[in-house]
Amino acid sequence: MKARAFSYVRPRTVAEALSAFAGTDGDASYIAGGQSLVPALALRLQAPDRLIDIAHIEALRGVSLTGDRLRIGALTRHAELLTDPLILRHAPLLSEAAPYIAHPAIRNRGTIGGSVALADPASELPAMMLATSAEIEISGPDGVRLVPADDYFQDLYQTALEPGELLTAILVPPVGPDERWAFDELARRRGDYALVGAGVQATLVDGTIARLRIAFLSVGATPVRVHQAEAALTGAPLDATSIARAQAALDADLDPTDDAQVPAVTRRHLARVLLGRLLGRLARPA
Repeated sequence: MKARAFSYVRPRTVAEALSAFAGTDGDASYIAGGQSLVPALALRLQAPDRLIDIAHIEALRGVSLTGDRLRIGALTRHAELLTDPLILRHAPLLSEAAPYIAHPAIRNRGTIGGSVALADPASELPAMMLATSAEIEISGPDGVRLVPADDYFQDLYQTALEPGELLTAILVPPVGPDERWAFDELARRRGDYALVGAGVQATLVDGTIARLRIAFLSVGATPVRVHQAEAALTGAPLDATSIARAQAALDADLDPTDDAQVPAVTRRHLARVLLGRLLGRLARPA
């Protein structure tokens, strides 16, 4: 199957991109790396009248430390998460999750902005936005706004992005000296969508968890932050007792459904196993 005919424009600025979208007589879609949109076009799951190629907008590139936030441009490719020195130092959980994103060819084309804009609940980066307390920078006709990741993911493939708005960057608080982090996922084959995945970022003071964020992927219609499990651990030492308490609390946080890959009961079990594995990793001496 081939994509339906569409017009194509290549803006050089964010303002030009927003104008191109607003001026479309019909539906329009932004495209950057195209790793999700191009297959969807070929299968006619999406059929926009205009494709707006944002890959040449310089303002969407680059990684910089500005004030108390690490700013990661929307066009930053997945592969750059593995090598950029600022990301490695200040947002290491993103670097730890990056090798699990599909395969090298896709990591070389796909962008962080595209992944977060699509909001596939089985993708690694949307969940890591929750775990890292990221904010999503969005440009639109009324200017620029920041949306906390906790408010950004709303339902299956639905986000706080309004029609015509463009995701321009991700802002992440840099990790502190007492922070630890870990990511892992369970999949049938490396590069496949995970059956369950999770990332943890925690602040440990004298062996006690002072602050903690845990986010799962592939367990529902959106990436899921597990508040009950976090509460079971916060203020407690990171030992076997508190880990077991957090694993038990997952039942109140997760509500997976049966699907063609795995029953819900199995997915819950895998989530508990994965959380125990991640927390056990954090408990080891730094």
